[in-house]
Amino acid sequence: MHTPTQASFSGRLWLDKSQQRFLGKGRVELLGLIDELGSITKAAKAMGMSYKAAWESVERMTGLSDVPLVVRVRGGVHGGETRLTDYGREMVQMFRVFHEEHNRFLAALSNRLVHARTVESLMRRFGMRTSARNEYWGTVASIRRGAVHSEVTLDVGGMEPIVATVTNGSVETLDLSEGKEACALIEASFVLLAAGEGSQRTSARNCFAGKVAGFQEGAVNAEVTLGLKGGRTIVATAPNDGVRALGLAVGQPAYALVKASQVILAVND
Repeated sequence: MHTPTQASFSGRLWLDKSQQRFLGKGRVELLGLIDELGSITKAAKAMGMSYKAAWESVERMTGLSDVPLVVRVRGGVHGGETRLTDYGREMVQMFRVFHEEHNRFLAALSNRLVHARTVESLMRRFGMRTSARNEYWGTVASIRRGAVHSEVTLDVGGMEPIVATVTNGSVETLDLSEGKEACALIEASFVLLAAGEGSQRTSARNCFAGKVAGFQEGAVNAEVTLGLKGGRTIVATAPNDGVRALGLAVGQPAYALVKASQVILAVND
C-alpha cells in the first residue's frame, strides 16, 4: 500500500484514447488516500475538502477512464469501504513515476535556463486544448463568496481584470485562492459587441474597450476581432445583420461585453 506524498509536480497524465487529461497531483493524492483509508469521506477530510468535491472528482475520473478506478466493497465492521482497483493503483504508480522523471527533467533544465519555472508554466499552457476562442491566463486577485455562487476576479495583466461567476462548489473543485494561476475561457458566441468609444454603461460585468482589428463575414455569422490594450485581442461571433447594423469596420472603436456567468475558469493541477 502506498502512502500519499506531497509532490511539487503540477502536470497531468494523458489518457491516450480520448486525449483528455484526467490525472493530476490533487487527484492522485485523493486516490491514494481513498485506497489507504478505505473511504471517500475520510480521504476528503484528510485533504481538507468537502465530500461533494471529492466525490465529483472521482466521478470525473471514472467517466474519463475505460476501466473502473475505484470499487466499493460491501460488508465489514463499518458496513463497507471504497478501494482502488488494480488499474487505479497502476494509474497512481504511473503518475508517480512520471512525476519523478519530470522533476529530473526540470532539475536539468534549471541548470541551463534562468527562467525554468516560467518556461514550464508556458509549456503547460500550450498543452491545454479547449474549444473556447478566447483564453486569458492570469492570477486570482479576489474571491467574493455568496450563498451559492462566488465572484472571482482574475488579473490577466495588460488589460482589464476578468470577472467570472462560478458556483462555490467549482471554487472548491478548482482549489481557487488569491494568487493562484488560472485561465479565463470565453466562447466567441458569448461576446457581445457595441460600437463607439468613451464611457459605456452596461449590465455586463466585463466591458473591454478596443478597436476592430479584423473582420471576416461568413454565410450567416461574422467573426470580429478587437484589439485591446496591452496587445491582447478578443474574438466575437455575431450575425452578419447585427454587425452591419453597428457599422463596424477595421480601425473603428468598439466594445466587447461579456457576462460574468459566461466566463469559464480552468486551472492546471
